[in-house]
Amino acid sequence: MKRWLKLAAGAAALTLATAGCAGSSGSGTAASSSGNAPLSGTVTVWLMTGSAPTTLTDALHKEFEAAHPGVKVKYEIQQWDGIQQKLTTALASGNPPDVIEIGNTQTASFAAQDGVLTDLTADKDSFNGSQWLKGLADSGTYNGKVYGVPFYAANREVIYRKDMFDQAGITKTPASNDEWLDAIGKLKTKFGSDPEFQALYMPGQNWYALLSFIWDNGGDVAKADGKNYKATLETPEAKAGLEFYKKLVDASGTKAPKDADEAKPQQATIYGAGKVAMMIGLPWELPTAAKTDPSLTAKTGAFAIPSKTAGQSAPVFLGGSNLAIPANSKNVAAAKEYIKLISSAKYQSQFAAAGVVPGSSTDLSGLDKDALGSVMAKASANGKAVPASPKWGDVESGQNPVKDMLTAYLTGKKTIDQATADADAALNKLIGG
Repeated sequence: MKRWLKLAAGAAALTLATAGCAGSSGSGTAASSSGNAPLSGTVTVWLMTGSAPTTLTDALHKEFEAAHPGVKVKYEIQQWDGIQQKLTTALASGNPPDVIEIGNTQTASFAAQDGVLTDLTADKDSFNGSQWLKGLADSGTYNGKVYGVPFYAANREVIYRKDMFDQAGITKTPASNDEWLDAIGKLKTKFGSDPEFQALYMPGQNWYALLSFIWDNGGDVAKADGKNYKATLETPEAKAGLEFYKKLVDASGTKAPKDADEAKPQQATIYGAGKVAMMIGLPWELPTAAKTDPSLTAKTGAFAIPSKTAGQSAPVFLGGSNLAIPANSKNVAAAKEYIKLISSAKYQSQFAAAGVVPGSSTDLSGLDKDALGSVMAKASANGKAVPASPKWGDVESGQNPVKDMLTAYLTGKKTIDQATADADAALNKLIGG
């Protein structure tokens, strides 16, 4: 999944205020004046590049315009580069787009600003609300109100070499942490004479994987503290997740850097070189790896990130997007109808067929055709989001304290107590007030 860019929410609020647009009657007038009358005008939709297949959006827009003859869809695909400033400017204007896609980890930063997003709480049922993916739905909710409608998501899994497992005598995929460590031992026994072999490629700063271990042990990165958040990495539960991360790294024989994440270097490229038995990643990393060795497609399988509890899988971080309506939209009624249609089972099933987890449908059968996609879909039911702090974007876009904590602990520069205490202090400066 793409690394979502951060909107400068504070700048947006300031610009809205100076422009005299915050809290304007634009959205209310558009919604109330339509009543039961036919919709009219233009609904401008901004989706990010790569989010929806052209075949899907073509069919969607044709059906939408046929159902609402007085409305035209102005569909604009946005690039991630520069989207921060573009959204800031658009939301501050008197003529913003009517439907926007925003990253799930950033939704709270929009929702926290008065007069920026439309409150959609009363419309949840019409957006297939009973089938929303919980982890994604949580990210679209702020102070008990819904501002983002789940669009689609993806989550990590353990991608592995079936042929290597067979040769090592591993007859079933690991279904607990202990079985996972046992499989690593068997792989090292079979292939460890090769100095380039890695049973599990595990970079030191793969903090999305760390989240699974922390959550699996009952911990979290931060908890709500009134209207703010308090970092909680010093709790015994969070430390237990961090300890397992180190145990996995130490056992794996990984040659991955301890001061970089899975993107530096791209772990799919490392996996594609043929000396790695496992990596924790996303399904679409396999095609990247297969560019180096096409035979990997047939040789590769996947299993859910195991839990400390046998027979269960660990919670997984859900990355993805929500759909929202700017408060200053001139056509809120049409925008709601658009989100209603794209949230329907008909189109959500097409997102599943395209290889992502639909945000507004429990029908995941479209992912069954792909072994990796099927595992991802099943694991998504146990998906979670990062703390819904409006300031969370500062964590991901800057000097990420969680990454710093991992590197310090794995390299021995800090004890686990020092590393977690320093990380909590840094996090509290970012999201604590």
